[in-house]
Amino acid sequence: MLFVVSAPSGTGKTTLCGMLLAEFRDVKFSVSCTTRPPRKGETEGREYHFVSRETFLEMVKRGEFLEWAEVYGNLYGTPKEPVMQALREGRDILLEIDTEGAMQVKRNFPDAVLIFIAPPSIKELERRLKSRGTDSEQAIRKRLSKAVKEMESARHYDYILVNDKLRVAYEKLRAIVIAERCKASRVFDAIREITERRS
Repeated sequence: MLFVVSAPSGTGKTTLCGMLLAEFRDVKFSVSCTTRPPRKGETEGREYHFVSRETFLEMVKRGEFLEWAEVYGNLYGTPKEPVMQALREGRDILLEIDTEGAMQVKRNFPDAVLIFIAPPSIKELERRLKSRGTDSEQAIRKRLSKAVKEMESARHYDYILVNDKLRVAYEKLRAIVIAERCKASRVFDAIREITERRS
């Protein structure tokens, strides 16, 4: 099963996905590639694979991405092969990508479960972005403008949850994952039962 999580920058998506991966150790995380430089504390291969723009564009030409997009002048993409390998092995996989990438994935994988994490309000999102102390006022305005567009696209998602309180948002995310895994398991069991009856 493919879980795709998107959210505006500053909503807490990375924290929530980290909590999910810590609990569900059998869920594989797909590390994206990006052309942006690493931020303080980011490690190659854990948060992202950091590549040059030229390398990224070569990967695009070779069809190596499941999805990719340009965000704030930087390229981001999900390498296709690790995702396909995990799915072939019957493993669940988590993608943490933007809304544009999520729509690309849904077109190619209609059964993918899209989860959108929304802030309680734009005002609260602005407060969170300012408290990080990593962006200029201009960058924050850009992020807020993009957040409004991203929230408009949330109507295409399977689930929308609001990250007002981190623990509550996590419990909702956890419940979604458990419910979808149970549903997939019941479908698999039903198919196996029908197949066994026919033989």
